[in-house]
Parts: sequence; structure tokens; C-alpha cells
Amino acid sequence: MKERERKKTSPHSFEHFDRIVEEIASCHGVDPLLVKAIIKAESMYDARALSPKGAMGLMQLMPETARILGIQDPFDPHQNVEGGVRYLKYLIEKFGDLSLALAAYNAGPQIVEQIRSIPPYPETQSYVKKVLKHYSLLKGEKF
Repeated sequence: MKERERKKTSPHSFEHFDRIVEEIASCHGVDPLLVKAIIKAESMYDARALSPKGAMGLMQLMPETARILGIQDPFDPHQNVEGGVRYLKYLIEKFGDLSLALAAYNAGPQIVEQIRSIPPYPETQSYVKKVLKHYSLLKGEKF
């Protein structure tokens, strides 16, 4: 199925996704606004999004990450957000710094662990800034 066709077939509304995010993020002690900022940066709320590198769904889970997290259907919004939030919480706890956790979410935890900073990849640096900016805006703060 072509990407354009996938978007048309998604039966969910943004409000439905927001309810899923609120429920799951709150259950795991993660700020739902942060999760929404990540979803916006990752997939623009397209539950059928598939990146050229193979990342899938709202929170763009890589196949191996989805497998490790026990996600059966990474395109199912509830499963995808559940896996993405659990993974994000793990990264936040591992790195103890939101910027590093976001960098690890984008570039992988191995490189962030090795250099203990945001990797010098333009995509990752841009991603961290984009998520933090959107997160600040969602919280009503100036960036």
C-alpha cells in the first residue's frame, strides 16, 4: 500500500491519539506533553508512518526495539505508544538528562552512551531541538 493510501485509511483522530497518550504516559509516569512532542516530530500523528530506515508507527519504533518491547503490531496506536513510552522512560532513567534521552531515542543509546553527549549528527541535533521546542510550546513556555 502506498504511503498516501495508508494515511487515508487511518481510522483514528488526533483526539483519540491524545487519549491514548494521556492514559499510557500517565500510567508510566512520563509527561504526556513530551510524548505528544515526540509523536509530532516522529510521525506527525500518522499511525501508519514508515520511515526509509524501517521505523514504524506514531512513535517510529525500529523493528528490533519493537521486538524487544514485545510489540506485536507497531502500527497499532495503543501498542506503539505503549512501547514508545516504555522505551522513552528507560532512556530518561538511563541518561538522567532529557536531551540525551531524546538523542538516544533518535540515534540509538549506544552512541550517546559512548560520547555522553548529543551525537554530532545533524539529524539528531535537529531532532532534539525540534522535540524540545514543541514540548516547550505544549507546556505554554517560550523556547
